Amino acid sequence: MKAPLFILLAISPFFVTAADKPMNVLLIMADDIGFECFSSYGSEEYSTPRLDALAEAGIRFENCHSTPLCTPSRVNLMSGKSNVFNYQDFGLYPKGEPTFANHFKESGYATAVAGKWQLMIEGAGTSPQEAGFDSYCLWNTPMTSRARYWDPSLESDGAILELPKDSYGPDVCTDFLADFIESCADSNTPFLAYYPMILVHNPFPPAPNSVDRNEQDNKKNFVDMVNYMDALVGRLVDTLEANGLRENTLVVFTGDNGTNEVLHSEFEGEQLRGGKGYTYDHGTHVPLIANWPGRIPEGQVNGDLIAFSDFFPTIVEAAGLPPKNVTDADGWSFWPQCEGRKGKPRDWVYGYYFPRPYSKKFDDKYNHWEVRYARDERYKLYDNGDLYDTQKDVLEKSVVDRERSSSAVKRARKKLQAVLDSYPNRGAQVDYSKVEGVYPSEMKR
Repeated sequence: MKAPLFILLAISPFFVTAADKPMNVLLIMADDIGFECFSSYGSEEYSTPRLDALAEAGIRFENCHSTPLCTPSRVNLMSGKSNVFNYQDFGLYPKGEPTFANHFKESGYATAVAGKWQLMIEGAGTSPQEAGFDSYCLWNTPMTSRARYWDPSLESDGAILELPKDSYGPDVCTDFLADFIESCADSNTPFLAYYPMILVHNPFPPAPNSVDRNEQDNKKNFVDMVNYMDALVGRLVDTLEANGLRENTLVVFTGDNGTNEVLHSEFEGEQLRGGKGYTYDHGTHVPLIANWPGRIPEGQVNGDLIAFSDFFPTIVEAAGLPPKNVTDADGWSFWPQCEGRKGKPRDWVYGYYFPRPYSKKFDDKYNHWEVRYARDERYKLYDNGDLYDTQKDVLEKSVVDRERSSSAVKRARKKLQAVLDSYPNRGAQVDYSKVEGVYPSEMKR
């Protein structure tokens, strides 16, 4: 399907007078997949050759952290600010909150999004157009049903698509973005393409590459889904190359949170259970790969801490656009690291997790108590005073003894406490008069 003609915007004066041809951005975020599911990160169980190639020819970050659930991570990523400032409720993006797409569109870029939305419910939240996207092909909008994989329900530019039988939702969304890229190449229009993928979220049906379309084993199907997700990334990279755009396009890949906890993966000789929904490392540690031939040096592996708030300023700096003035924005660009420079490495990452503030029953997963935390490369401090050594105790089972701590641990606690103190102690857009029984200091772990 070709992207509608109205997305092919006239080039602004900024681009007419620019000395260099403006770059394009392809930002891809897979759904529910942690770092342990990629061969470039050390997995021997999953096959991700196209992403491995992007990492080998670009940069792979080893310490990127998201929020541990879908909607919070999307709000964090698109707005460039921590959830404590703007998160309202699950399934919502705050109306009127600026996004990176708004900024690129205002700068003369054509913009499109395909995949999973999950940011608007029954008139509340934000539509794709309000978020700055000229055109879209999405699942999980108010118009769509629950079908996302085989024979999917997808909304494209205000209408439910009529698709052939046995259509596969991820294929349809990928084809939509491929057509969008081709249209922009034809019109010589710079673009921002955002792909919050449908894959690899549960349920786990067989994928198009599965040997048995009747396979019921979740793990077998998940392995195939990961491999097919990788192939779809490759399909878009091939589209860029076929249209002469590869040398002028920044490709960024990440995941929105950890893997589903029903799945166990072989990693470094151990069985690692997915951590989606939990605030320990397996819930927040996600892949991050960036590739731009000729601009990002090959073969880089970087251990700097990266927060989801950092994506907005990074792609803006990479594009050479003026920074967006966003109230309460707390991200900073990791573009210098992509170019092989030191940049401004983070000493800490801040986290705020309150996915369903108005739930009547809280737990330690998807209906989590309100919790704030700050971490560095080793230690993580929660707002109830619990400190964990995430290198020795990745599942956070043993609180570091406050009294018997070494001087180095005490310095880390003091630093991280200062980070917590610098942020609000409650969510700015949560109506606490409607929240029952939430006491962060009594968070059960």
